[in-house]
Amino acid sequence: MVSTGPTIEPTRRPGRRWAPAADFPYLAQTIAQVRGAVENVIEGKPEVVKVALTVLLAEGHLLIEDVPGVGKTMLSKALARSIDCTVRRIQFTPDLLPSDVTGVSVYNQETRDFEFRPGGIFANIVVGDEINRASPKTQSALLECMEERQVTVDGTTYHLEPPFMVIATQNPIEMEGTYPLPEAQRDRFMARVSMGYPSVQAELQMLDTHGARSPLDDLEPVTDAREIAKLIDIVRGVYVADAVKEYALALVTATRNSPELRLGASPRATLHLLRAARAAAALDNREYVLPDDIQALAVPVLAHRLLPAAEAQVARRTPEQIVADLLRTVPVPDPQRRRR
Repeated sequence: MVSTGPTIEPTRRPGRRWAPAADFPYLAQTIAQVRGAVENVIEGKPEVVKVALTVLLAEGHLLIEDVPGVGKTMLSKALARSIDCTVRRIQFTPDLLPSDVTGVSVYNQETRDFEFRPGGIFANIVVGDEINRASPKTQSALLECMEERQVTVDGTTYHLEPPFMVIATQNPIEMEGTYPLPEAQRDRFMARVSMGYPSVQAELQMLDTHGARSPLDDLEPVTDAREIAKLIDIVRGVYVADAVKEYALALVTATRNSPELRLGASPRATLHLLRAARAAAALDNREYVLPDDIQALAVPVLAHRLLPAAEAQVARRTPEQIVADLLRTVPVPDPQRRRR
């Protein structure tokens, strides 16, 4: 990561909404408890767990993409169980219908009227397992839910209760019987993470803890949906200097102008990057965002939205590598700069 030198401290402006400084230790303490509970289940992946919690506090959605058996679904379940809230798991299959996700209106013979039966999306945390195994028609049922946090069925709109987060998993290796997520769907995920194989020590520890029974069975909630909603409200009050905003925009613009990419990041990606940076700053008990926060989240937030050009594909250049190179070329803002 490129060093930013001195910190860019906030300049308070009249009328700007600020979260009280006393709220940040409370947020950090609560999230530390959630993180500890999840890491009791997921061995040796602290950075992946941190990104997942960052996305939760930033009101985003998480895509976990990796090979089978590395704990994608386990991470989703552990995060969901650590919070005392409504949780639904949707197993995506080729025969899954959009109404299975959003819900359906059923005629009730007793009342002689249609009544709405909610689908699996009506929960605070929705775990979508193997999301790329569903048809494009079913995948599109998530678009309105993820972006607008509402569901429209038969002309009636139903709002999803906050906090609301979709955690989806997919296997990038096995392509038989799958439907790759379209760019519009991938763009709605705030971040994508890969679990990767555990270290030798972590896998040895996993053999001890997971050998007899799953630690997921002993996982107890450490907070609830109401508290998470409060923490999300605190994150919204984290200050972002104009120079940091311009730095985030410069990174996104660089993806649009890169000859190695035929599709750069969208304006939604810029918003997601700033929201995630706010959450990362709050997790570090800070009331303002640093360029370091932008740099740390640039790859997980931007890479899955990008499409490499033909030349980059021939050279086997991944979007992650391209974003990492852009981080080295885009100038970091001057820490002495002030915007009033």
